[in-house]
Amino acid sequence: MVKRAAPEWLTQWEYAHRGLHGRDVPENSLSGARLAIEAGLGVECDIQRSADGRAMVFHDWELDRLAGGRGPFEKRSKDELQTLNYSGSEERIATLPDLLGLVAGRVPLLIEIKSKPGYDVRASCAAVDGDLQDYTGEFAVMSFDPRVARWFRRNSPRTCVGLVIREDEHGYTQKAWQRRLAFWIALPDFVAYHIAALPSRWVDRLRRKGLPVLTWTVNSPETRTRALSRADALISEGEGLA
Repeated sequence: MVKRAAPEWLTQWEYAHRGLHGRDVPENSLSGARLAIEAGLGVECDIQRSADGRAMVFHDWELDRLAGGRGPFEKRSKDELQTLNYSGSEERIATLPDLLGLVAGRVPLLIEIKSKPGYDVRASCAAVDGDLQDYTGEFAVMSFDPRVARWFRRNSPRTCVGLVIREDEHGYTQKAWQRRLAFWIALPDFVAYHIAALPSRWVDRLRRKGLPVLTWTVNSPETRTRALSRADALISEGEGLA
C-alpha cells in the first residue's frame, strides 16, 4: 500500500489517557472526557464490543475491577452494561456514540480498539467505523492488534490508523521480529509506543523517516521528560500531565 502522511493535528495535542480520570472520576467515563476537554487535552479511550455488537467505551475484559458487576464484559448487551455503575460512582458505561456526542469535535480522539487471541476484532472495527460515519471531528483509531489498522486501511481509508506496541511480558511483541511483523501487517500512519521501551533505535529510525511516534502512559515527571525528547505526542495521566 502507498505510504501516506498522518494528519498534522495528531502531534499537536497531548491526550488524556482514558480521559482525565482520578480517584473520583472513572477511567473512560464521560466525566473524564469532559474534564479533559476543559483542560484543553485530547481524549484517548478504549473500545470493546457488547454482546449485541455495540462499540462501548471500556478497558477491561472483565467487569469486576471497574464496574458494579462480575464476569466477561463481552457477554453483556449494551442495555445490560448501561445499567451498571462504575465502582464508587453514579456514572454509567458509555457507548462510543455517547462519547462522540459529548466531544463533538472540540478536541481530537484516539480510539483504541481492544483485541485478544481468538477475538473477532473485525466486528469491533465495523462497529466503530459505523459509529464514526457521520462524525466530523478529528479522530484516529489504533490497536495492539495489527489487523485493526489493516481493516481500516482496506475498508475506511479516510481513517488515520495507528499500531500500539509494548515490549514487556504483558504484550505480544516482546521480540524484535514480532514487532516488525506487526508493523508490516498494520502499515500504520503512526505508532503509539510504550514509554518503558523508549529510547529505541528502531523507533528513532521510524521517527527520522517521518512516522509520528506517540507514547503512553506518561505518568510521572521522569517519564514526561523522556517522552518529550523521544516522541511527538504524549498520552498522559496523573503526575505525567503538565
